[in-house]
Formats: sequence, C-alpha cells, structure tokens
Amino acid sequence: MDDGLPDLLHRVVFLLAEATRRRGADPGGLTYSQMRLLGTLEDIQPTTQHRLAEALSVSDPAISRALRPLEADGLVEVRQDPEHARRRLVSLTEAGSKAFHSNGKPLYEELRTALLEAGFPYERYLRDTETLAQLLETP
Repeated sequence: MDDGLPDLLHRVVFLLAEATRRRGADPGGLTYSQMRLLGTLEDIQPTTQHRLAEALSVSDPAISRALRPLEADGLVEVRQDPEHARRRLVSLTEAGSKAFHSNGKPLYEELRTALLEAGFPYERYLRDTETLAQLLETP
C-alpha cells in the first residue's frame, strides 16, 4: 500500500532507526527512539510523563514502557510529582545527558552533514516539515 506522503514519512523514520542500528557506534546500545526521547527530555525537563509522551507523539503507556529501561540504566529519573500524587515527573540524569551528547547529537549532525553534502535542501525540508506538523496539529 502506498498512500504517498504518510507512507514516505513513516519510511524515513524507519530508515533513521535502521541507520542508527547499523551505525553501532553507541556503546550503550541506545536506539534511535531512546536517543530521541533523551534529547526531547533535555529540552523540556523536568516534565510530566504525559507531557513527554505528547512531545514525542506517543501514548502514555508507550512512554511508560520506554522509560523503564532508561531508568534502570540510570539515564532518566522518574519520581512522583509532589504537587499531584498520581503524576510522575521525569528528568534526565547526568549519565543520560552524557549519553545523548556523545551519541544522539553526533548522529543528528552526521545526518545533517551527509544530506547537505549530497545537495539535499536540508533547511527548506526542515521548515516545510515543521509547517506540515503545525498544520496536522491544528484541529
């Protein structure tokens, strides 16, 4: 099935994950999704688990599952919100920040550099994709 843009966007995300896996340079074995989670968390921390799920466009149960191994590895801290007993706050640990900056950020820069060297209009594509996201978020 090929429905055009949605299928192509899904394929791009899949290929990013595959490129990360093939890169194999991450000694911690972080996946593309985990690196994305750490990078997003760095931008919005401390935050609620629900807000993190929204920022990553995933469900609350999916973010809960995604946080477990990162918390077990000491990359994130999940604690009860003192203002609301049922809410959980998520923060990046120092180890999590180091993992993102030594693996995730360089991966993003490698991708950007490779695309620019290939003549890909990176900045225009970034702007157009941001516009598309805004249009799709509008009810």
